[in-house]
Parts: sequence; C-alpha cells; structure tokens
Amino acid sequence: MGKILRETSRPSSNSWSTSPSSAPATTSSTSITDTVRGSHRFKITGYSLSKGIGIGKYIASDIFSVGGYDWAIYFYPDGKSVEDNATHVSLFIALASEGTDVRALFELTLLDQSGKERHKVHSHFERTLESGPYTLKYRGSMWGYKRFFKRTALETSDYLKDDCLSVHCSVGVVKSHTEGPKIYSIAILPSNIGQQFGKLLESGKGSDVSFEVNGEIFAAHKLVLAARSPVFRAQLFGPMKDQNTRCINYLKESCPSVLTELLEYVARFTEHSDFMYKHRNEAILDGSDINGRRVKQRL
Repeated sequence: MGKILRETSRPSSNSWSTSPSSAPATTSSTSITDTVRGSHRFKITGYSLSKGIGIGKYIASDIFSVGGYDWAIYFYPDGKSVEDNATHVSLFIALASEGTDVRALFELTLLDQSGKERHKVHSHFERTLESGPYTLKYRGSMWGYKRFFKRTALETSDYLKDDCLSVHCSVGVVKSHTEGPKIYSIAILPSNIGQQFGKLLESGKGSDVSFEVNGEIFAAHKLVLAARSPVFRAQLFGPMKDQNTRCINYLKESCPSVLTELLEYVARFTEHSDFMYKHRNEAILDGSDINGRRVKQRL
C-alpha cells in the first residue's frame, strides 16, 4: 500500500529527541530482477545461392529492439570458424547497439516447415539456474552456435523448403531495480469555501431564513450564520431564539446596507470583506463591536 503525505508544520527540534523507550524505525525495500522479452522472425530465401559466400561471412537480419537495446541475427552459410571447413552452418544473435555488460537470455529456433512442428531449438531460457544470463560486453558481442546444424543434414531436412530457411529468435534482457515504499504527494489547494458560500448567498438558493430591514428582504442560510457567529447561533437555535426564525424583523431605523455587508462577511469567510474593511475598528466575528454592543443593535 502507498502512503499519502500531507504538508504539515514541522515539529520543533525538541520533538525529535528519542526517548530510551522508543522503538527503532524499521524501513524496507525490495530488489526486483526480471526480463524484458521480445522476438524476431528472420526468413532466409535463396539459401543455395548463399553457399560459398565464405567462412566467417554472414547474412544479417534487420535490426530489432528489445529491452532498450538493438539486436540482429547473423546466419553464416559457410560457418563462422575456419577449423570447421564449412561443414556446419552457424547462427548467432548479436548486440547491435552500444552497451556494456548487457545481461540477457536467448533462444534460437530453426523452424520446421513441414507442419510437423519438429523445430530445432537452442534455448538459454531453460538453463538459467545452471549458468545464469549471458553477459555481452560491448557492441558486436554475440551468443549462438558455431556448429548450429550440419550442412548436409540441413539440406535434406524439413527445415529447408523452397530454398528457404526460417529462424525465430527470442531475447530476454535482464533488468533490475529496487523499490521502496511508494509515497504519493498530493497538493492540497487553498480552500475557496468563502467564495462558494458567497455565491450561495448571492443566489439565494436553499435559503431558510430572511431578514427584513426597512421593507427590504435579505435571504440567508441558518447553518452558515450559526457556524460563523455565536450571536446568530443563539438567535436561530439557542434556548432564547426568536419565535419566528423564518423571517426576522429589525427596527425601522436600522440600515439595510450594514446588514448586507454583515451577511456577506459571515458567508465569505474573509477578513478582507467590505464589512471588515469599513468597520475594522469596530466589528468582531461574534457579532459584537469593541464596546460590547451587539451588531443587531447597530442594525
């Protein structure tokens, strides 16, 4: 399971001091080694015309990529080694890109073209416990067989059909990496709840209380007012709440503009509202001014 970290204030340096009874921290990691596998099929037509090309000379497949490296299949019709005197064909897989100490597993298969599926397979994958992956030191390093198949036997076999050979090569590049606990960092955006409540106040949607001042009606929301002001909380939900909490009337001499600013301040959650700016020397959040008089009295 991954961990989710949230940005919090840093503890003081004293809080990091370890007590004798505290348990030592335990961490863990996992080393993962696996193979990235891929394959390529190489068709060789005109086999008889390639005979006599010369010992040590090869026919190359197109370059293909596996595990971040390029590879190519080399087929030697007259063999790779002079000592074999062209009695065997040779088959190799070669590293065709830059790389040092590339570790890989290989499989070379000469396909049976009779439909009997009696393929000739030389696989390194099945011998991993015996010798481990093969290491290619540099570009041009090869893995394969100098005496892959005796030529006289090949030319009378089901592997050669219509003067054509078909080779299938599999490569498994060994990759290793170490994994620790996954840590996800999620950015916590600043809250815009004030703007949202402000828009709710402006729209009047879902309002459940209204204030009447000098004949003007102002719609609001009880829970928002009660959450932000103990005065409104007592007036709307307290034991001494007004008898009519659907519509609250203020005195005729009250000022509608002050109520508008007060409701906007309470809803928008910001000290930079017009109400706080204009009355910053008087107003405080609980609905009272600095002399203890209720904002209700100002209205």
